[in-house]
Amino acid sequence: MRRVSFFLVGLFLAAGAWAGTSCEQRQPDARVLMQGLALAQATQEALEADYRRAGTEVVVLARAGQDLSAYKLRYSHLGFAYRADPGIWRVVHKLNQCGAAEADIYREGLAEFFLDDLWRYEAAWAVPTPAVQTHLLPVLKNDRRAVVLQHRPYNMVSYVWGLRYQQSNQWAIETLASAIDPNVTGRETAQAWLRLRGYEPSVLNLGPLTRLGARVTRANVAFDDHPNDQRFSNRIETVTVDSVFAWLSRAGLAGPVTRLTVPAPNPR
Repeated sequence: MRRVSFFLVGLFLAAGAWAGTSCEQRQPDARVLMQGLALAQATQEALEADYRRAGTEVVVLARAGQDLSAYKLRYSHLGFAYRADPGIWRVVHKLNQCGAAEADIYREGLAEFFLDDLWRYEAAWAVPTPAVQTHLLPVLKNDRRAVVLQHRPYNMVSYVWGLRYQQSNQWAIETLASAIDPNVTGRETAQAWLRLRGYEPSVLNLGPLTRLGARVTRANVAFDDHPNDQRFSNRIETVTVDSVFAWLSRAGLAGPVTRLTVPAPNPR
């Protein structure tokens, strides 16, 4: 029980309910909980091994919460994991509550990060260069600095170069830009920094019926921030975990992706 508690001690940077969980009322599935804890435990041990071997204190950490294979994507959500104390890692990330139209920034333990009903029990992370880690670590540890570029209006497929909304992965790379470059003072300059360093978003090919259905039924999905020529040709440019991992490696900001899996509790 002591080891589990290392994962569960979390701290919200903004007031809210239990972060990242479904709003559907249902009984907890013990097997799902155990697999989430097993993935958190294995990830913590691997990150500690990275720390002992190379002094790693910050990683870009991802999970596979949804099946996005139709869009040729492997992961759905990322955040920054950092070593808070010996043997203890925390995750700072942006979360949208219950499909609402706003989102906040949270600091959580690894178990909370992986205790969603995941599509695939797999963790993936990229280790930033030592210089990037040096810039990121004090930002992640400081409540005020971690939310400087937070923009509450949320859209799951927000336009990569737009300012009307901000989705979770978008907050992460904009925050990365502001941590590295002191001249980045807002979202607009963060996006200019990302463009200059070659970030390329994923392009989702969504048909009109898919777009209409999503907008009508979900408060956290909108397409009105995308340029008309792209929106009406079904080309939705947004920030995905897969595109971030590819860019971090291409730009020399992080190393290759490490993947870690544990068996799923039930066959999918």
